[in-house]
Amino acid sequence: MESPMTRNRLLSRISWQSLVFFLCFGMAITGWGQTAADTVPSDPVQAQSAPGAEMDRAPKIAIGPGDQIDIEVFDTPELSGPARVSQTGEVNLVVLGSIQVAGLTPNQAALKIESELKSRGILVDPHVTVSIGEYASQGATMSGEVHTPGVYPTLGSRRLLEMIALAGGVTMTAGRTATIIHHDDPQHPRDIALVPNNHLLGAQENPVILPGDTVVIDRAGIIYILGDVGKAGGYLIDNNERLSLIQALTLAGGWTRTSAQSKVILIRQVPEGREEIKLDLAHMIRGKQADIKVSNGDILFIPSSLGKIFAYQGIGAVVTGAEQAVVYGAIYK
Repeated sequence: MESPMTRNRLLSRISWQSLVFFLCFGMAITGWGQTAADTVPSDPVQAQSAPGAEMDRAPKIAIGPGDQIDIEVFDTPELSGPARVSQTGEVNLVVLGSIQVAGLTPNQAALKIESELKSRGILVDPHVTVSIGEYASQGATMSGEVHTPGVYPTLGSRRLLEMIALAGGVTMTAGRTATIIHHDDPQHPRDIALVPNNHLLGAQENPVILPGDTVVIDRAGIIYILGDVGKAGGYLIDNNERLSLIQALTLAGGWTRTSAQSKVILIRQVPEGREEIKLDLAHMIRGKQADIKVSNGDILFIPSSLGKIFAYQGIGAVVTGAEQAVVYGAIYK
């Protein structure tokens, strides 16, 4: 028969083993929970970010020759101040002498200066910040149909619309395409379609402009509609959209009641010179003649049934009229 003392020892052993088991189990649960928490992003938005989002962030602009950098060494003003980067990519710093910084970002340059200060025993625990005060080599070229073409600083996060604004905006004769030529890949220019009005700016593609890029705003096409029409003149057209002759006439308010619809002349520039194409608007409307496409530089002349201007003065008079015509800045869309 088991004695009371033996029973108490057995119960004590079981209790101790149970305590150790629960302690180990609790530690395992805690460790697993901590590991799982470490693998889950703390920011749900970050977890749902698109893979390509990193590509659209502002580029980290490197320091280049001619740039002026501002160096600040914490609590050491005698080592702080502006410095101009030489054409060989170096800056001449107090105590340290010449340090190569071209090609480094400001943060990388700061770490390099900290390392030099520490390795040479100048400071025990240096803290350095570097910023670019003036850009001499990090600009982007704005050209084409902008009011003030030139080279403008990209300043870290400049985008297409900001660069266009820096160049004074687009001219009245600007088209709807901005071509971005990247400095490191000039063989693959990127065309960006510009929205026609401010109400659509929210949908405007607005990429970051990188240092050394060139942005070209194209020139709109122009067609001249002269003669007996509602509003004669030159009309801007999108070079990427081919208008039909009937659509082009709507820009000028259409023809009038006194126009000679069967004696319309389209004057087009060809390699051999100028070509005259005789058209009949009445036949076009009835489908008896195909509605042709107009191109940049075309001159459409609708004579009056009461006049003989073209018959008496010929093509030269029409071309002269086109050269003197008022140009209206409304691109067809």
